[in-house]
Amino acid sequence: MDYGVTITRGAAPWQIFQQGPDGTACIRLEGKYHLVHLSQELPLQFSAVPHAKTTVKARVALESTGESVVPWTECTVLDSENWTITFPRVPAGGLYRIETYMDYEGWDGLSCTRGDMVHNVGVGDVFVIAGQSNAAGRAKNPVADDPELGVHVLRTSARWELATHPLGETTNALHVGHYENHNPGHSPWLHFAKRLKRELGYPIGLVPCAYGGAPLRWWNPEENGALFTNMLEMLADYDIHPRAVLWYQGEAEGYEDSAQTYLERFAAFVRHTRAALGQPELPFLTVQLNRCMEGPSEKLDRQWGMVREAQRQAWHTLEHVTVVPAADLALYDFIHNASEGNLVVGERCARAALAECYGRDVDWMAPEPESVVQTAPDTVTVRFSRIRNWLNPFGVPAALLPFEAEDAQGLAAPKAYETGTDSLTITFERPLGADARLHGAWRMNPGAAIPSDCMRMPMLSFYGVPVEQG
Repeated sequence: MDYGVTITRGAAPWQIFQQGPDGTACIRLEGKYHLVHLSQELPLQFSAVPHAKTTVKARVALESTGESVVPWTECTVLDSENWTITFPRVPAGGLYRIETYMDYEGWDGLSCTRGDMVHNVGVGDVFVIAGQSNAAGRAKNPVADDPELGVHVLRTSARWELATHPLGETTNALHVGHYENHNPGHSPWLHFAKRLKRELGYPIGLVPCAYGGAPLRWWNPEENGALFTNMLEMLADYDIHPRAVLWYQGEAEGYEDSAQTYLERFAAFVRHTRAALGQPELPFLTVQLNRCMEGPSEKLDRQWGMVREAQRQAWHTLEHVTVVPAADLALYDFIHNASEGNLVVGERCARAALAECYGRDVDWMAPEPESVVQTAPDTVTVRFSRIRNWLNPFGVPAALLPFEAEDAQGLAAPKAYETGTDSLTITFERPLGADARLHGAWRMNPGAAIPSDCMRMPMLSFYGVPVEQG
């Protein structure tokens, strides 16, 4: 039976409240109170207590020590059974517990004063996970990626829990808009969240909404938009306005022949998400596609190249959008990142978040072409931005270098190359015609050697970069 003070709304175990710009969160609680007398002898007998003037109080305390963060505060008693309270400025941190109790006139020492508690809540930042299977996570190979107090997940059951893999599992699911027919696996985001928590010093929450095989049109409300709606419904359960969106998607576009419009449709998804949440500067932290080993064709290669280029261009043309590379990472199967690769994705996205969301001086941006200049009829020099150390193409034979030029005659492969500190000078198998363009690490499977800034990270893939005349 209910007796004493009960909490009916406003906070749940393991919940992470999104902090505001001032580093605090407003927590509003509602509940009921019941005056009950307990017998002096066991077994307990319960009997009603005549109505009396009642005081309900609540506080926020540290789980670790029991010290008050918000001291005992009198709640507003609305009538003979309902109460409410607002804690307007609970500071970022935790984990906290919320406690309640009551007293009333005529208390006789045996009547109940106990109150509900909500354990392991925190105030910090919440990130929503969107995209397709590499966002949801598919890897099943073992890797150490332990749960950590202060990193929590909102499951499809609409319940907050300690974050553990797989984040998107569907036990007791209430939100079935991204209910998959098999279990997901390891994903990048637990490591991402742990990295941020350790750097920032407060809890991180995750809301997984990704769905395997999802084309962009399922996210874009100007097309199908079903996953967009599902995401908003999950966030609305707890009135979440997330710190950022974690986005990893695009593999499906090649199979729908829709890569040509990826950038404008992704921009529409970003625009509608920001408008729906009332967050015009909501960051999107994105991942450029890795690779696919199965069923390559020139048509699919071009689709993947165009999607990767659109992802790179989104960074340059859309405000508060970042992109990190993934084409150097190991696979679990023909298309999904291995667990160890997910750790790297999580690390790269965390570094991007520290810079974009928190203004930290973090070196997170990958190299990309700064200039592409034709220096001889058959030769192009590519100079890369953001080479902090030196460019490393791994000494592969020219035939394995993941670059191709294209002109009216078609594709031209490298036959030789020279490496500079921040450049590659590539000689092709034939002279290049007018209006030539360069593609880099663009195919579905771009090969094993993606040129990298040594000791840092690989370049971003690119497609159709114009070759300038030297």
